[in-house]
Amino acid sequence: MIKAGAVENVEAIFGFHVHHEIPVGVVASRPGPVLAATGFFKAVISGKGGHGAFPHDTIDPILAASHVVVSLQHLVSREADPMDSQVVTVAKFQGGSALNVIPGSVTVGGTFRALSKQSFYQLKQRIEEVIVAQASVQRCNATTDFMNEEHPFLPVTINSKDLHEYFQKVAGEMLGSNDVRECKPMMGGEDFAFFAEAVPRAYFYYVGIKNDSRGPSHIGHSPYFTINEEALPYGAALHASLAARYLIENRSASPSNGNVHDEL
Repeated sequence: MIKAGAVENVEAIFGFHVHHEIPVGVVASRPGPVLAATGFFKAVISGKGGHGAFPHDTIDPILAASHVVVSLQHLVSREADPMDSQVVTVAKFQGGSALNVIPGSVTVGGTFRALSKQSFYQLKQRIEEVIVAQASVQRCNATTDFMNEEHPFLPVTINSKDLHEYFQKVAGEMLGSNDVRECKPMMGGEDFAFFAEAVPRAYFYYVGIKNDSRGPSHIGHSPYFTINEEALPYGAALHASLAARYLIENRSASPSNGNVHDEL
């Protein structure tokens, strides 16, 4: 959409997401970083397969991959500033099909996230270094793929401080100030971040869907997630108001030639 020119001449952009821990009728957001830069990785660790009864005749990639997984966890616990939120999660570990055969290769993969661009790319570099080095220690070879074509890196989602004040004003008038809350940054990723990079002013917020009378609420990626349509009027009305009010209030700042930027 950005390449096709969908956000050309757009001065401000708003986006929102439902949140299962925020009650219906309540919205939340914050200025600055709100969601993390996100990437994925996959590594193939290759050794020499053989019978499990004769491990000395093999080069065990499962052992090497196990060291890789443990070492990757040290990147955050021992290399990252505790005040600089980062995540490395290994969510895939595949190797072998028989209980008595050491496989020739193992595939591991996962995701990494950070709340700053610098930390994100430092983490990416260290992930590759750790995978290759740990595999080498165990006499294996490793290739790492960050799959940027298939899963492009998501930038940090950063909210405009000016628009945060504007959001609080519009949402407070509509819902009441007690139902406009500030949330903590989260390590989830959001492709709205691409729009936020392309548009001068951007803002992303959450609309609550929690209603205890309906039973437990589940995160959107859970197979137990259910839509709570009670939240739809709040989200639709607030989103429309943010756009309409912004256009009305910023007409006076439009160029003197009479052109009004009505895209939002």
